[in-house]
Amino acid sequence: MSDQTGTDDSKLTRTKIGFAEQGRFLTGTTSSPEEDRLPPGQSWVKGFPTLDLGIKPEISTREWTLQIFGAVDAPAIITWDNLVGNLPQVETVVDIHCVTAWSHQDCVWQGVRTADVLTLAKPDPNAKFVLVHCADGYSTNLSLEDFLADDCLIAHTMKGSPLELDHGAPARLVIPHLYFWKSAKWVTKIEVLLEDEPGYWELRNYHNRGNPWEEERYGKPIKEPRKTATAATATEQELAPELPEVVAPDGWFLRLLKWLGICR
Repeated sequence: MSDQTGTDDSKLTRTKIGFAEQGRFLTGTTSSPEEDRLPPGQSWVKGFPTLDLGIKPEISTREWTLQIFGAVDAPAIITWDNLVGNLPQVETVVDIHCVTAWSHQDCVWQGVRTADVLTLAKPDPNAKFVLVHCADGYSTNLSLEDFLADDCLIAHTMKGSPLELDHGAPARLVIPHLYFWKSAKWVTKIEVLLEDEPGYWELRNYHNRGNPWEEERYGKPIKEPRKTATAATATEQELAPELPEVVAPDGWFLRLLKWLGICR
């Protein structure tokens, strides 16, 4: 599936491209996590707004796999059984910060550290970046340094319950030290790269890194997207049974943000 699913004519994309053109939410100030828990221009909210590119892929845990390919010595396919049963499980409690100026405190995630996932494929020593691909056609790029930070996960559980569809079930990326568009939902592929490649929002005038304390909300379009790479072949393994769905809470504020189309 192309990385460009969700055209520039969609309400979500038009709205967020407009925010970038207008410099929406920028305050012109910087800080650091050591100085301020809340990054510049952000406000705490009790709810957890969600949005997507117009596609919510329903993937059972029997079907889900995570492919790691590209600049690696041992391309790998991780099945659900591997993710939840064979890899070290961790829990992290972190704040999350959306580029559209809301932040959510003390979000509890369970999953597998990105470092424990990536090491299975034995990345090339010269690799510096990853491009994360998702089942809805979304993608986002990260430096290996950001991707492998200690509190970064491939998460399957949120606040003690399996991920809901709106939050990227069955598994999503969690990169809490960057704006939340980097925490890709419905993650299915990790492409290891020698050179940086922009993802969906990075091609649409959003910052290439996205540090909330530096207010790295917007940037410049980097270049034209390349064609999505094809994952390398790896041996498939036995899959696990499907997890139950969980219904997400809602409220007028969440519905308003969803209608406006301002947050992934």
